[in-house]
Amino acid sequence: MDLLPGSGSGSGTARHRPVSRRAGTRTAFTSAVAVAVLALFAAGCVTGPAHRVSGAGDSRTASGTATVSARLKGAYAFLDEMVDATAQGEVPRLPRSFKGGYLQAHGYTDSVTYDDALIIEALLSRGRAGDVERARALGDALLYVQSHDPRHDGRIRAAYAAAALTSPDTVDASDATSDIGNMAWAGQALLQLYKATEERRYLSGAAAVAHWAVAETRDNRGAGGFTGGMDDGGRRIRWKSTEHNLDLVVLFRMLAQLTGDAAWSEQAWHARSFVTAMYDPAKHVFWTGTGDDGVAPSKDLLAEDAQSWSCLVLRERAYAGVLDTEATGLAASDGHFHGVAFSDADRSGVWFEGSAHLALAFAKRHRPGDAARSDRLLHTLELAQTTAPHHDGHGLVAASHDGLNTGDGGDSYYASLHTGATAWYILASQARDPFTLFSGAPPRS
Repeated sequence: MDLLPGSGSGSGTARHRPVSRRAGTRTAFTSAVAVAVLALFAAGCVTGPAHRVSGAGDSRTASGTATVSARLKGAYAFLDEMVDATAQGEVPRLPRSFKGGYLQAHGYTDSVTYDDALIIEALLSRGRAGDVERARALGDALLYVQSHDPRHDGRIRAAYAAAALTSPDTVDASDATSDIGNMAWAGQALLQLYKATEERRYLSGAAAVAHWAVAETRDNRGAGGFTGGMDDGGRRIRWKSTEHNLDLVVLFRMLAQLTGDAAWSEQAWHARSFVTAMYDPAKHVFWTGTGDDGVAPSKDLLAEDAQSWSCLVLRERAYAGVLDTEATGLAASDGHFHGVAFSDADRSGVWFEGSAHLALAFAKRHRPGDAARSDRLLHTLELAQTTAPHHDGHGLVAASHDGLNTGDGGDSYYASLHTGATAWYILASQARDPFTLFSGAPPRS
């Protein structure tokens, strides 16, 4: 169904975040985007310092710096508004993921765990006092729902009712799926908080997520890796997702880095082995995962995040060409918006979050022409702030028009303001890679 976001098809192509999380409107980036990159690069995904080029390949000039800063301030203002809508100060709270448009009109008010994790990372990316206070409030909310879960085993559910968490009866899992991708992102965000604050409760919460992942989803079929988690009825999901396993590579890798425990490195390698087995060197793509057999790749869908995230997470030159495949195979235009779609199932609209993924990946790959490609994508995201349907001048909607089909079990994205898309814009605009632990000030303002 395509009325309200769902939780995926269970076919190995399912995303770890409900489509509701990504619903949005498309923006276009210039007509050059569809043919921006045709050659495969032999160099790795990350070969040098990322930077944003003013005036290279788009309308930016030296005066564009002030405009970029204003756009970022607007994006942060939107996140602040959403976080503070349920409570202020240090009160643990979960914000709504979407505002306005189709989703609000149809009563979708969930706080999606993946989106909450992204907000934490975007806030810590800038790291002002108010940012850290809000990030703590969200991190404490994740710990609160984890500690008050009826299973008491470290899991965090896919989505909750947006609320100030002032007592156990305020915890309401609106999507009770134990989705390993959402959980891994929550764990990553908690580790970023631990790195920023040195408060061990965040490390403990992330470790509890990781222990649950190993105990409940580690799989030895085929290339190994980890399965999708458990559905809302407590039944084990048998398919495996490339995206989920990338998320776990990062979670385990961060834990190994922060704790010095080599056991986490082994778990990261187990997840990574599955990811690399999903790579098709003839087509220069990563397939989305497997069906329930856990072995055979599902090849019916080319998904955006499996490409850009693989490049960012694996950081190996052998996989650098997936960005070129994505930029051409998923190129999408909708009016004056140009970027990429969620998948090749529907390229009629721009998926703004995915366009931010690709912008960051191009900036980090840093080969000739990549900085200009990144800038063009960022330019289309900034156009979306002020011209996309249902815009408020600050946040980003999920897609450039309503009903952008993901190809994943009938799920769709909508032109509703979205915390996740806005957070990804912030991260990409500052060249902040959420797949690594933050250190120091943002590379650009």
